[in-house]
Amino acid sequence: MSASTSEPADVSLSEARELLVDLVSIPSPTREERKAAKRLVDFFEAHDREVWIDAVGNVRAPADDSVLLTSHIDTVPGDIPVEVEETGDDEILWGRGSVDATGPLAAMAAAAVRTGVSFVGVVGEEVDSKGSRYLVADRDDAPNAVVNGEPSGTDGITLGYRGLIAGTYVATSESGHTSRPDPNAIQHAVRWWAGVEKHFEGGEYEPVFEQVTTKPVDIEGGVSEDGLSVEATMAVQLRVPPALDVETVREAAEAELEVGTVTWKDKVPPVMMSPRTEVARAFRVAIRKEGKEPRLVRKTGTSDMNIYAGAWDCPMVTYGPGNSDLDHAPDERLSLSEFDKSVAVLERVSRTLSEN
Repeated sequence: MSASTSEPADVSLSEARELLVDLVSIPSPTREERKAAKRLVDFFEAHDREVWIDAVGNVRAPADDSVLLTSHIDTVPGDIPVEVEETGDDEILWGRGSVDATGPLAAMAAAAVRTGVSFVGVVGEEVDSKGSRYLVADRDDAPNAVVNGEPSGTDGITLGYRGLIAGTYVATSESGHTSRPDPNAIQHAVRWWAGVEKHFEGGEYEPVFEQVTTKPVDIEGGVSEDGLSVEATMAVQLRVPPALDVETVREAAEAELEVGTVTWKDKVPPVMMSPRTEVARAFRVAIRKEGKEPRLVRKTGTSDMNIYAGAWDCPMVTYGPGNSDLDHAPDERLSLSEFDKSVAVLERVSRTLSEN
């Protein structure tokens, strides 16, 4: 896809805040992003920007590809009454998505219009990264740089995420009286997972970011409907640090398997970017201009940045307003003064990268 050209346009802080509040007020759980996407389209069209909703629901506003600003439109479910609370010299926006990641999304939309750089609002990040996977497959070329939108605080520059591998274990055993000593399918599932957990057990002082962490996320088991067998199904996830790769972790988990089978699905590689790229440098300068001291962040989860790093050979970071401890929380809320500062940081970074 060739880059479009677009002249920078003025976006006031009040207009940026209005976009933010509107987007937080529109419920947008995964697979239900359409109304929020339309609000983004209206915002870009109001500033004479080329924009459309693509085949999977992403909002695409291509322009100067010296940097692509991108964040996700979807949120996790949860009804948090939307209100702006006055707190002394600040205002606090309450609502689902205010932090993860509608705050970063709205800040990037405002900065993209102000500077004339490319923007994409993607769908499905909270479930399967459907939007980012489609974006990297649909584009012909990588942008020169990527800023992914997730909460890091106005002073935080996220350089790394662990990867993810998810699988489903299935086992079947003959039914029999529970007094028999032979292990049934449920025991086989539990024993396999106990072996996986022991294999990847981290050291007492080893940072979580550098560990493989293991988590069962769902388990079902019992006698089959025909009464002839015992069945067990367990859904699991393993987080992969940058020091390892997904295939190495998969092989180690399978080596603990004695009975049953495991089918792997999501395989997202870890990512760790250098703090010395032009993108990271631009953020350090911009954050200091806002009176803050930059922090370099490594996150133990996984984001769309992992997808981009696996497909595009270009520098990237993740950035956005908000306290990530409030992701998915029942008290999710965002400081509007922090939002304002993040818009200024993103604008300064975008101008710096456009001029280089």
